[in-house]
Amino acid sequence: MDPAVQRALNDKLYDKRKVGALELERVIRELVATKDFSRVEAILDQLSNDYAYSVHQPHARNGGLIGLAAAAIALGTELPKHLEIIVPPVLACFTDQDARVRYYACEAMYNIAKVAKGEILVYFNYIFDALCKLGADSELSVKNGAELLDRLIKDIVSESAATYVSVLQQPPEFEGDDKEANNDDHIEPPTAFSLKRFIPLLRERIFALNPFTRTFLVGWITLLDSIPDLELVTYLPEFLGGLLRFLSDSNRDVHVATQGCLDKFLNEIKRIARVKKGIAESKKSKGDAKRKREDSIDSESVRLAPEEGDEVGSATANEDDDSSDDDWVPGQDVQINYKAILEILTATLDSPLGTFAAPTTIQRPLMKSVEEDGLLESLRWIVEFLDICPEEVLPFTPKILAHLLPAMASGVESIRQAAARVNTSLMDYVVSLSDEADLNTSQPSATRIPAPPQGLLDRPEGNASNRASLSSSREFELRSPTPVQGRQIARTPTPALSMTQPQADLDYAAAVNSLTLLFLNDHEATRVAALTWLIMLHRKAPRKVLAFNDGTFPALLKTLSDPAEAVVTKDLQLLSQISRNSEDDYFTNFMVNLLQLFSTDRKLLETRGNLIIRQLCTSLSAERIYRTLADCIEKEEDVEFASIMVQNLNNNLITAPELAELRKRLRNLETKDGQTFFVALFRSWCYNAVATFSLCLLAQAYEQAYNLLQIFAELEMTVNILIQIDKLVQLLESPVFTYLRLQLLEPEKYPHLYKCLYGLLMLLPQSSAFAALKNRLNSVSSIGYLHITPRPNVTTPSASTFDRPNRLKGRDDGIIRWNELLEKFRMVQERARRLNRVGGEIDDTSSLGGLSDLRDGTMEPKNGKEVSARGPPVPIKDPPAPTPPASKARSGIGRQFGRLGGAVAGRGKRAQQQ
Repeated sequence: MDPAVQRALNDKLYDKRKVGALELERVIRELVATKDFSRVEAILDQLSNDYAYSVHQPHARNGGLIGLAAAAIALGTELPKHLEIIVPPVLACFTDQDARVRYYACEAMYNIAKVAKGEILVYFNYIFDALCKLGADSELSVKNGAELLDRLIKDIVSESAATYVSVLQQPPEFEGDDKEANNDDHIEPPTAFSLKRFIPLLRERIFALNPFTRTFLVGWITLLDSIPDLELVTYLPEFLGGLLRFLSDSNRDVHVATQGCLDKFLNEIKRIARVKKGIAESKKSKGDAKRKREDSIDSESVRLAPEEGDEVGSATANEDDDSSDDDWVPGQDVQINYKAILEILTATLDSPLGTFAAPTTIQRPLMKSVEEDGLLESLRWIVEFLDICPEEVLPFTPKILAHLLPAMASGVESIRQAAARVNTSLMDYVVSLSDEADLNTSQPSATRIPAPPQGLLDRPEGNASNRASLSSSREFELRSPTPVQGRQIARTPTPALSMTQPQADLDYAAAVNSLTLLFLNDHEATRVAALTWLIMLHRKAPRKVLAFNDGTFPALLKTLSDPAEAVVTKDLQLLSQISRNSEDDYFTNFMVNLLQLFSTDRKLLETRGNLIIRQLCTSLSAERIYRTLADCIEKEEDVEFASIMVQNLNNNLITAPELAELRKRLRNLETKDGQTFFVALFRSWCYNAVATFSLCLLAQAYEQAYNLLQIFAELEMTVNILIQIDKLVQLLESPVFTYLRLQLLEPEKYPHLYKCLYGLLMLLPQSSAFAALKNRLNSVSSIGYLHITPRPNVTTPSASTFDRPNRLKGRDDGIIRWNELLEKFRMVQERARRLNRVGGEIDDTSSLGGLSDLRDGTMEPKNGKEVSARGPPVPIKDPPAPTPPASKARSGIGRQFGRLGGAVAGRGKRAQQQ
């Protein structure tokens, strides 16, 4: 360069540097005109090495920058060949410590890019990286200069990024025959801008924290996505995670811009999915039409001439080829990586802050915003994907459920609603899947009916209910392919496609494991939702779920102790469903495990025992449950627990509306089934004397009940027994024993009924229950007592007709061996007495637990009122007790304890004195 130009470019004044740059521009124009490119390169090298790279000479750097810009303007069309010398020094000045140098670098690059236009895209990554940093520069002038350069680069990218090929990459031109031959072997040269080279840089910068940098990145992503030919959406998984984190930015502009960008991507994905679906349906309709034409041609009896047939065939082929070429729609060949996107969305569900980077100290106060915005956006995308590509979402179902169901109990209303929408859509899709897709994929899923589980129809008892269950299951299978709630999703493959595209299947093992872990969640809504999913999955594919149920069964039993009643109800529904579709051995094991749970968790038995038993009786065969429990209790070693359990079962048997049919079965001892059921219950009921007596009253075996009273005299009358007798007397006033009270009007026919009730009266102390029973007996005319005469032929219980003539007929006479049952009762009670003596006196009040509480029954005796399960309380007037006035003040179960204790203590002292 001329020495004068060198001095001007190195001057500290901008005006002198500008004069030197204008002179340099004139010189280079002359050299370009004379094609003296060697001297041009020498000048460019001097500007770079002696000026632009002079780190510690800011004036020289500024002169070098303005000189390089002037040289680029002078080179004009020859600039592409020299950009590799001009651009690197300018890029190096972007990181200078002096703000003025950074500003002049922006100005120089602006002038260079304005001349180079599409050629500058070769250096796009370097310019983008520099602008990404300058956008957050502390100096306002530098930020303004960078913004001007950014706008220019965006304009160039919008115009040329998709198609511009650098002149340095274009192949040489040929003429004549050589040109035609070259066209045949022509290879498309690469464009100056490449997304493949740019995406790694974007993936690195997407985790920036500065709001200005984030705004810059979102602006560029939006711009590149607006260029159709670039197809940026195919690279969405590379930067989607960072975009979701941008939603947590405290800067409102960043949040709005990011939300708009994500909306555009989602709309674009939906549009591409509609295009592909429309093309697939169009091809299918064309194929069907073509097959119909072929079938119609084959069915014609007159064949065309060979020439005519060839013409028709060629015309048809040409039409198909033309239509296939002309039907190209933008977006039909764009590939969306749904799997990678769903991995990012589920990772966002995993943690409110995502799994991409730990929050800084500045971000920690924004955690609530992160949860609301990032989680909401991920849920919105998942529910949209269930419409767009549900088969892609299916493999992620276990992971989604693990984090979706806890979100349903979020404290934020919007998150709860979004999670509920995703849960409903996902469940609808899983329900619509064919249940046995992996067993027979060649059949249409809409007509596939799975075989019942092994042994479902071969069980000796409960066949009617099992057949009804199987019928309802089959109805469910046939209805399941129908989209739920009007969803327009093609979820069921057609028979034509099922051979080549088998339907996706859910990973039941992973889903069951994820749902089982949610039993430990603190929120009731989450636990209920998890059990609802397990119920649905087991209903769809019981064999698949049962294969893994061995691991979840202890968790289901433990869930019975859940404090929420809704959770326990769902848990019982699932356990009942599993038992109904399983082998008899499985059901028996379930009952055994349930008894073991009650034995180890007495609080559960006290608080939820009635609810669990009644719920199971509602879902399963009540007789089957009682028979199985009775067999298990009869073998129980813990006499105290067996007594409490029998008392619980007996209270439900008498009071629960769900067991009305079971009570009718017991009252009908004329049938063989009724007799065998009575015997099964009696043998286990022997652990509780009062329960055994009430069972005989319920079965109208009054003489057997009276014989039990004779054995009662040999037992130790504890407070516990007296309280149970007191409650039994109150239950005799309930609607369940209406038939018994009416039978009091027929003393000749039911003489032992009177003996039973008077026997109870003799056992009771003079309390409110004593007064109530005495008043009931006095309400019957005393004239009827005269007709009570002993039966001449009644010598032993085995020869008794038990109050009703011809009660047992023919071969049924030997089913109930009454003497053996009495001996069984006496033996069990004697065993309990010995164990009580060996183990010490048992706390009677603690052994009651919650079994004497009749709140779950038809009638709850409380404060002298009868509480009906189906109506308001009906007051019962207590009759005046035939006792001294002092006893009236002490009436009631709670008040009789003092007198009972005194009486027992008195008897004990007298016995010792004697």
